[in-house]
Amino acid sequence: MSLAIATLKKGEGRSLKAGGPWIYDNEVASILGSFENGDMVMVHDFDGYPLGRGFINTNSKIRIRMMTRRSEQEIDEGFLRKRVRDAWEYRKKTVDTGSCRVIFGEADFLPGLVVDKFSDILVVQSLALGIDRLKGKILELLKEEMAQDGVVIRGVYERSDAKVRRQEGMELVKGFMGEPFDTKVEICENGVKYLVDVEDGQKTGFFLDQKYNRLAIQRLCKGAKVLDCFTHTGSFALNAGIAGAKSVLGVDASELAVEQARENAALNGLSETVKFVCEDVFELLPKLEEEGKKFDVVILDPPAFTKSRNSVKNAVKGYREINLRAMKLVKDGGFLATCSCSHFMSYEMFTQTIGQAARNVHKRLRQVEYRTQAADHPILWAAEESYYLKFYIFQVCEG
Repeated sequence: MSLAIATLKKGEGRSLKAGGPWIYDNEVASILGSFENGDMVMVHDFDGYPLGRGFINTNSKIRIRMMTRRSEQEIDEGFLRKRVRDAWEYRKKTVDTGSCRVIFGEADFLPGLVVDKFSDILVVQSLALGIDRLKGKILELLKEEMAQDGVVIRGVYERSDAKVRRQEGMELVKGFMGEPFDTKVEICENGVKYLVDVEDGQKTGFFLDQKYNRLAIQRLCKGAKVLDCFTHTGSFALNAGIAGAKSVLGVDASELAVEQARENAALNGLSETVKFVCEDVFELLPKLEEEGKKFDVVILDPPAFTKSRNSVKNAVKGYREINLRAMKLVKDGGFLATCSCSHFMSYEMFTQTIGQAARNVHKRLRQVEYRTQAADHPILWAAEESYYLKFYIFQVCEG
C-alpha cells in the first residue's frame, strides 16, 4: 500500500531541514492519500522534493515525527533493529550501562520513546501514537541485542502515564509488560546503592541524567558540611556521604521522597551522617540564614520551574531566589552546585540569572566547571528539547 504524502508549505520546514525531528501542524500545506493517525507518511517539500518518512497524528500540534530522512526506507524490523543496535552500542561506548537510559526518543531517532535500564529491569515510556504501535517490537529487539552481550532482562514495566499523551489523543498507561516482579529495584551508581521505585517513582523511577554530575561533587565533599536542596530520593546527598562528608542535610517537600531517601541512606550505612528533612526549600533557606548556618557545599537540584515558554519569567525569579539564598549559606571559599532541568530555561538565561543572584548578594563566583546531562541522554543538535540540563559548580568568594 502506498503511503499518504504530506507536503510542506513554501518556506516552512526550516527546523526539519536543519536536522530537527518534528513538523508542526502549521507547516503542512496538504496531505494526499488515506491514512489513520499513527500511520507512516511520506514527507515532501512544497516543490515535491522528498524529505523522508515519519508518523502522523492530527490530534497533535507536532503533526509529523520523522523516522528517517531516506524516502525509500521501509520502517520494518531490519530498520528498527538497526536503530536499537545503534542506541545500545552508543551506550556501551559512552556510559556505565549497569543503569542507564538506553533509548532517548528523538536523540536516538526513535521519536517519542524512552527506555531506561535499572540493573536487569527495563522501564518504557511511550509519548507518541506512532511509536506506541512499535514499542512491543522495539523492546523485543532491544532485549535480543542486550542478550548478545550477556545482559538478561528480568522484566519490563511501562510508565506511559505522562499527561502529554493526552495531547496525542492517547490514554495514560501504567503496568507490567509481561510477567510481574518486585517494582522496588536495587541499583548501584558511583558506588552508591539506591532502591528505585519503578511503579510509583517520578517519571521512570530515578533521574539517570545527573549520574556524572553527582560523581563530580564527590571530590568537593570529603570532610565537608553539605546542604542538598530538592534532594528527592537523596542522590546528591548520598554521593556526598559516600565521599566522606562530615555531615549532610537533604531537604525535600515530599514526605514520600524523604522516606525513600532515608531508606537509601540506611542501604548505604550512612544514616548517622546523612539526614533528611521534609520542608519547603524556599521557606527553609531564609530560616537557616537567620540562624547563621554556613555550609562548605550547597547543592541545588530543583524540579523544572517552567514547562512552557509562557512561565519563563516566573521561573527566572525562582532560580534567582534560590541561588541568592544558597550563596548566602556557602562559607567563604565553599562551593555551590546549581542546575536547571528545563529546556525552556536556556543556557544563556540560566547563566545570566545566577550572575544576577551573585551581584545581588555581593558574592564573587569562580567557575569550577559547567556540565550537562549524562551522555546516555545525548543532545541532538537542531532538537533543542534534547538539551535541557544545565549544571554549574562554583567556588563562592566574598565580594
